[in-house]
Amino acid sequence: MAADADSGSAPFGDLQVSSRLTIPAAELEESFQTTGGPGGQHANRSATGVTLTWRYATSSAITDDEREQLAAALGRRGAAGVLRVVADKSRSQWRNRSLARSRLARVVRDALRPTTPRRATKPSKAARQRRLTEKKHRAETKRLRRPPPAD
Repeated sequence: MAADADSGSAPFGDLQVSSRLTIPAAELEESFQTTGGPGGQHANRSATGVTLTWRYATSSAITDDEREQLAAALGRRGAAGVLRVVADKSRSQWRNRSLARSRLARVVRDALRPTTPRRATKPSKAARQRRLTEKKHRAETKRLRRPPPAD
């Protein structure tokens, strides 16, 4: 079970997102709801679905720069500074809580991953030559497919 705690999926306590980011448990809000789908009376009567909410706009766990990066990366998903994750696949509330926590951690980790700037490259001289040779070959093939000119 130690592996689950390291990946941030234990359904209690602070949420370990990465080695340097931990979301305090007080900032996470869990709500439970019944889920649809198979399961019969159990699914209809047991509140096993979990919605995990984190208000990153007011969070003390991240810096202002990270807050802006999260907002940009999440787009509409993180509207109004709130990130919401739903897990309702399992019949077990405990398992759904674990899934919701690990999904939230993954989304935040991915959103805060630094993006590497694109390096502009240009084709090599040989690649340019191959492209032009192929272009001439295609043009010649198409020219030969045309009907002969009318005299």
